Amino acid sequence: MKYRNEWKYQVSAAELVVLEARLRPIMPPDKHHRPGGYAIRSLYFDDFANRCFQENESGVDDRRKFRIRLYNGVTDVIKLEVKEKKNGMTHKASCSIDAEQCYRILQGEPPRIGNDVPAPMNLLSVAMRTAGMAPKVIVEYERTAYVSPLGNVRITFDKNISASGAVARFLEPKVPLTPILPAGQHVLEVKFDEFLPDSMAQALELGRLRRTAFSKYYLSRLAVPQPWGERVLQHEFQ
Repeated sequence: MKYRNEWKYQVSAAELVVLEARLRPIMPPDKHHRPGGYAIRSLYFDDFANRCFQENESGVDDRRKFRIRLYNGVTDVIKLEVKEKKNGMTHKASCSIDAEQCYRILQGEPPRIGNDVPAPMNLLSVAMRTAGMAPKVIVEYERTAYVSPLGNVRITFDKNISASGAVARFLEPKVPLTPILPAGQHVLEVKFDEFLPDSMAQALELGRLRRTAFSKYYLSRLAVPQPWGERVLQHEFQ
């Protein structure tokens, strides 16, 4: 299992403009690029003891998170992801699920366990059955990403990060949202394998960037009321 470095910074809108201008000549945008960025919506899980929330609050280094993610509001491609952090580095495993599988998980139905089932599905199923793992909060934002094969670097700008406690409405086109950062504040993430090339490190140098243990999930849980007892709306699938 290969772990990657993941550095996070909270930056202003003006700083993002400067950084993007520096990065464009040396790093192409990723394959999902569109003017103004693409929209990401993630559904985060926690167990009956809110262990993921508590581990973030306590600064526990080794931890695991489950999330379901879709892009630009399209439910044709939905990803179930397991993100693990160990010794300050991260690893992510993912698999595709369809809208009906997602809906059943929202209802609290654990996925089937089996040798023919992708590992993330098996891990989530075990966590749902043994620890009460369940959806807790939606996180939504716009992302612009730049990539480079040198060092396997991925630099992302996440803007207008907002949260919603309406987890039952995850598959709907729109959900009520609450910003989790002050106006004009956004997040820069830098991900790479063994090294960050000098040209990219220099492009990111503003003299006042400070790494932070920023967690979209943790701040979103603080920002919105929790959906205790909320029932999933009925949907029909073809």
